[in-house]
Amino acid sequence: MLAFSSCPPAAAVRRLERRLSLYTGLEDFVLLYPLYALLFAEHGLSTAEMSSLFALWSLTALLVEVPSGVWADLVSRRLLLVLGPLLTATGFALWALLPSYAAFAAGFVLWGVGGALRSGAYEALAFEELSRLGAGTRYARAMGRASAWSMVATAAATAAAAPVAGLWGMPAVAAASVAACLLCAVAGAALPEHRTPGAGAEPSGGAPPPAPAGDGPGAARAAGPGGAGGEGPGGGIGTTGAAAPAMGLRAAAAVLRSGAAEVRGTPRVRRALLLVVAVTAVWGALDEYVPLLASATGAPAAAVPLLVLLVWTGVTAGALLVGPAQRLGPRALGALLAAGALATAAGALWGRPAGFAGVAAGFLVFQLVDVVADARLQAAVSGPGRATITSLAGLGKEGATLGVFGAYAALSSQADHGPVFALLVVPYLLVALVLGVRPRGEGGAMVPGGADRVAAGGADPAVPGGTGRAS
Repeated sequence: MLAFSSCPPAAAVRRLERRLSLYTGLEDFVLLYPLYALLFAEHGLSTAEMSSLFALWSLTALLVEVPSGVWADLVSRRLLLVLGPLLTATGFALWALLPSYAAFAAGFVLWGVGGALRSGAYEALAFEELSRLGAGTRYARAMGRASAWSMVATAAATAAAAPVAGLWGMPAVAAASVAACLLCAVAGAALPEHRTPGAGAEPSGGAPPPAPAGDGPGAARAAGPGGAGGEGPGGGIGTTGAAAPAMGLRAAAAVLRSGAAEVRGTPRVRRALLLVVAVTAVWGALDEYVPLLASATGAPAAAVPLLVLLVWTGVTAGALLVGPAQRLGPRALGALLAAGALATAAGALWGRPAGFAGVAAGFLVFQLVDVVADARLQAAVSGPGRATITSLAGLGKEGATLGVFGAYAALSSQADHGPVFALLVVPYLLVALVLGVRPRGEGGAMVPGGADRVAAGGADPAVPGGTGRAS
């Protein structure tokens, strides 16, 4: 159980939020982002081949997502946040040194594994560290700001990509991207972690023991010599000898069962998880094709990064508007999502660079609803498998994203990028319809104090009759 204070230490909360934002900012300061689709095209890859690479990327994340979430609940989440960007840096280096379909594929596999290691671990660490400081209700705003810094970094990288490529070529773009990933790993090592790795796992299948809060003597003893509690190094479970692999597998199975049981037994958690999947999957795939959509408008190659920058400016604005939006009820959230889908479709169908204003507005909405959905999932979870449940959401998201990549590959052979974009945002209208017909009393807005009490295993006032515990 997490510990809370009646008055959050403001300096510690701000310091944590800055570290979280620094991590996401460095992770996305990648000059290759706006150019790698063009890099693939320059080396002779067709749209279908590019889609196969994106599908491989998503498939890799699909296979690693849940195991990485279970691992994050067993060992140091901070350790995984260091390993992830190191693998991504290796993939980018391969693209620069051996530009070919095989190298691109290997790079996407490494990127997929690195992203899966971060997924679940980042959100779980952020929510629990904020809750430890008594500031769990700040999670949505903190994630919104972190996402905004991520978008600012993406925009800065996008703005720098064209001149760097023009002056020093693609090798310099790749080198800068690798350097950003290495700095991200350093930022990950600087994140705090005050939990006992594996404390929620009970290999025998019994009830998980509570994890000691803070960094006092009890937490240090629970972490053991190989643990990762507090600010010290580590990341192992602390078990040695021949029994370690079997105990590790039993502990992993216990964490996975606990997370799956909470999803099955708690409708509020299940609904929040499904909303995360439905909102994130489509635009998470479409953003990979934004440079190709920009090129299809007839814009010169030098203007493509600027159109991409416009879209990511909208995404940044969406992240900053999360605070007011987290109070919206399901119907209002559904109406907003439908408006975003219509704006994206209209902008893509226009077929002119000016249409990117509509695409940017749509992506603003998608990012906003994305962060709100994640915050509601984190507020709903109360068991020890937070990273596991977040990764189960990631598994669903990656599976749906894989389907979007396949659909884009099939549709792109029959239609231009604009109509394909418009067709693939139609599912958002269906999600909006589902949100609109839900009973008025279900799954309303997050309210102050709800996240902290949910994290502590208490009642969630955002849901009438909710207990915050798995049935």
